Amino acid sequence: MAGEITETGELYSSYVGLVYMFNLIVGTGALTMPKAFATAGWLVSLVLLVFLGFMSFVTTTFVIEAMAAANAQLRWKRMENHKEEEDDDSSTASDSDVLIRDNYERAEKRPILSVQRRGSPNLFEITDRVEMGQMASMFFNKVGVNLFYFCIIVYLYGDLAIYAAAVPFSLMQVTCSTTGNDSCGVEADTKYNDTDQCWGPLRRVDAYHIYLAIFTLLLGPFTFFDVQKTKYLQILTSLMRWIAFAVMIVLALVRIGHGQGEGHPPLADFSGVRNLFGVCVYSFMCQHSLPSLITPVSSKRHLTRLVFLDYVLILAFYGLLSFTAIFCFRGDSLMDMYTLNFARCDVVGLAAVRFFLGLFPVFTISTNFPIIAVTLRNNWKTLFHREGGTYPWVVDRVVFPTITLVPPVLVAFCTHDLESLVGITGAYAGTGIQYVIPAFLVYHCRRDTQLAFGCGVSNKHRSPFRHTFWVGFVLLWAFSCFIFVTANIVLSETKL
Repeated sequence: MAGEITETGELYSSYVGLVYMFNLIVGTGALTMPKAFATAGWLVSLVLLVFLGFMSFVTTTFVIEAMAAANAQLRWKRMENHKEEEDDDSSTASDSDVLIRDNYERAEKRPILSVQRRGSPNLFEITDRVEMGQMASMFFNKVGVNLFYFCIIVYLYGDLAIYAAAVPFSLMQVTCSTTGNDSCGVEADTKYNDTDQCWGPLRRVDAYHIYLAIFTLLLGPFTFFDVQKTKYLQILTSLMRWIAFAVMIVLALVRIGHGQGEGHPPLADFSGVRNLFGVCVYSFMCQHSLPSLITPVSSKRHLTRLVFLDYVLILAFYGLLSFTAIFCFRGDSLMDMYTLNFARCDVVGLAAVRFFLGLFPVFTISTNFPIIAVTLRNNWKTLFHREGGTYPWVVDRVVFPTITLVPPVLVAFCTHDLESLVGITGAYAGTGIQYVIPAFLVYHCRRDTQLAFGCGVSNKHRSPFRHTFWVGFVLLWAFSCFIFVTANIVLSETKL
């Protein structure tokens, strides 16, 4: 998410890109979706899931169009610079040369394609990986750029808070259960409070705080250095994720098939729509990483169709995971982190599977936490960076990492309500990144493209939703969601 042009990386086929995008979207949010489904009712959840998936697809095509427009502008600037260098290399100029140059200067005032070959097929090819921060600086004014970084930073803080809470919470649930809380002889519906004992005099909340401290001490220092996700680490975490998802779906289907399904979800319960909305927005989040995913795709001829296919597959997967969950388990017994429902002896008899599913978030989230933290730290640096300036060592190596690490850890210390954390992050910062920023990007990039290249140019990666109506509709939807979620929170707190 750094605000600069980065290397494209190794090219891969369009179908490999489809898999990468699938892996990016289906993450932690999917684990909180079953409980949100059970709370809001299956029909309302299904309708909202499909609609939000469609809206995410619309804004994804907006970002791809903006990427193509940014590439076209960068390509034209390089062509201009190359012409200027050739002009500087000319040692003499005849009268005819002067006349040609005067004509060229006058032509520069006209749209670019009146100078260049009209309709160049390669002008809008996506070859440079232009990150969203760079696109914001190209198409937005200074206020818009600052608002973009503010939105990204708030979203990343929410991300880190979710991660910082999920790992200790999973460890607390698994280790406190193994000491006798959730043994095979205990009823599955037993509820526990944070004040219940875990080990001897230690309460469950004390165990959670201990695990949070260990998590911070082990992974926090990575914030002070540079770290990146290696190819093999990505393969390992993806493999673990899909094994875990497949096992959970199969186990839930087996229980339902054997008549052990306990779930009787309501048709609709609008009190749960607030969290469901946030969870769904969070679960479709990919717009901020599209430059890294789309640019290395070798053939982008049918890019929009492949992205649409990806969204259909993701919708089908979310539906399968959530519906098997809400009909397998009672709504009040579904955990914030769905994997923890399979950490009980009465659900999974094999200890190895039980511990793998219970600790699955610990492994995958722990590998992502340092990467997200470094990304947030770099965004802070970019936000306050001034042209030609450098940061003092203390600010660069101490202040920025500290303001990155401390707030999410404090939030995790105060609460481990993962559904609410995911819901709020998705409903506010997620709405900005997934709806508002792509809508403004595509609006400004279309305007700038028309001014620079003229009306006759056609962006080969233009969104199917090319009418201005769609931009307005996305912004209206985002504003409505913001008002609805805020009003719902205020009314809920008033009732309490």
